[in-house]
This record gives sequence, structure tokens and C-alpha cells, in this order.
Amino acid sequence: MTDRTVYFISDGTGITAETFGNSILAQFPIKPRHVRRPFVDTTEKAYAVVREINETGEREGKRAIVFATLVDREVLKIVRDHCQGRVIDMFATFIEPLEEEFQVKSNHRVGRFSDVARSQEYHDRIEAINFSLAHDDGQSAKNLDAADVILVGVSRCGKTPTSLYLAMQHGIKAANYPLIPEDFERNKMPASLAPHKGKCFGLTIDPDRLSQIRNERRPGSKYADILNCRYEINEAEKMMKREGIAWLSSTHKSIEEIATTILRDIRPDRLVY
Repeated sequence: MTDRTVYFISDGTGITAETFGNSILAQFPIKPRHVRRPFVDTTEKAYAVVREINETGEREGKRAIVFATLVDREVLKIVRDHCQGRVIDMFATFIEPLEEEFQVKSNHRVGRFSDVARSQEYHDRIEAINFSLAHDDGQSAKNLDAADVILVGVSRCGKTPTSLYLAMQHGIKAANYPLIPEDFERNKMPASLAPHKGKCFGLTIDPDRLSQIRNERRPGSKYADILNCRYEINEAEKMMKREGIAWLSSTHKSIEEIATTILRDIRPDRLVY
């Protein structure tokens, strides 16, 4: 089902609307067209996006689905009164019941990134991102004692995107280190990782999937050959078992699932904030 459009509209970045909306849409066997319209913060922009949504519905013969996070009352009223799509006001759904429960009005602040200059959490995330970039793919073994977690595994098993997700979303200083054939021949962990074994978390992957990914990068190479992929995965898993390093397969897991498992096992305190 692709002949349907879903809009995410907001007077901020639209990230909240899209994150919530996609979580809900994932419960249904559909693949609609996604359109994000951020910074709808004036009446003129509100009327413009309403016209777009209505025209889309007429063209497709089905009304659009609209996830909205609009705090400006005037802008929200325009969307509610004139939009012919199925509008899901996420703030009304969640904030109004909480205002009643807490017996206090929310601040109705536009966007989730307001006052970032005064946010320690924001600065911690920036620091974590810089750390993860500097320690990507074994680029540097310096300051590994400052790492919250060190992801280990063979090349192209998902270490880099997981590291960056942990940094961007959770402020985790995540280094990642590739296990290579030379490590397997030595039959021991890389020397730079040994003192930090307690911070290590392993990623593995199905060899067939790994071969497919590597062939996209280096088609027809030994690096991507299925026999080599099986060898590397087998040796990496043996090393992680021998060293007592917790690990999981990234084959059928999203980055979010992998990151949550790592937080649960390595930094459970980060799941409470």
C-alpha cells in the first residue's frame, strides 16, 4: 500500500512528529509516502501546508494522514479547521491529559532543542559524537579509558552506525574497533583493547548478509567472498566467547534495538534519566 501519503508537520524540526508517527505506522503492513514539513510557525505557512495536504488527497483519492506537533494555537486551529486529511494532534493526545494529571500547564515551547546552549545534556552529546568520530574503525587507541563502550566485530557488521547512534541519541562515548584476520592469527585480542575488555561489546552478523554488504563495496574481492566472511565471523565469535565479551547479531536487528541492548548490558544507568 503505497498510494497514500503521511505528513509530519511541526512548528519545530518535525523530528518528534516523525519519530512518534513512524512508531505508530510500524504497527501496520503499509508503506506510505512520507513528507516532513518543519517550521510551520506562521498562519501563511499553515495555509500553504493545508493546501498541499488537500491537493495530495484529491490527487490520490484518499485523504492524507497528518501527524502534527503544533504548539501555536492559531496555526493549529488553521490545520484543524481546514485540513481535509486525517489529523492526529500528538500534543493534544499526550500533553492535555498530562496537564490534567499534573495539575499544571505545559510551557508550550516550540521545538525540543530550545535553550541548547544552557543544556549540559546537549553538550554531553556533542562531546560524545566527537569522541565516536575520533575513535571510529580503530582510528585511535588514545583515551579509550574515557569510552563508555567499545564495539568490536568484523568489518561492515554495523559498528559505526551503532556508535554514532549511541552518541547522538544517548550521549554515550562509543569507540569501535574492527577485528581483522591478523587478530585471529595471533589468537588473542588486539593489545590496545585488552586493558578495556570490560567495556567491550561485540557485534556479529550472518555471513551471507556480510558477503552481500561487502560485495556492494568491493565486488568480487576476497574481502567479500562468502568463505572468507564465514571464516572471519567464526573466528570473531570464538574470540568473543573466549574473552567473555557479550555480543549479539546485527542481522535482523535495528540500530535502535542494538543500542538498547548495549545500554542495558554496559550502561544500564543511561536507561534512567
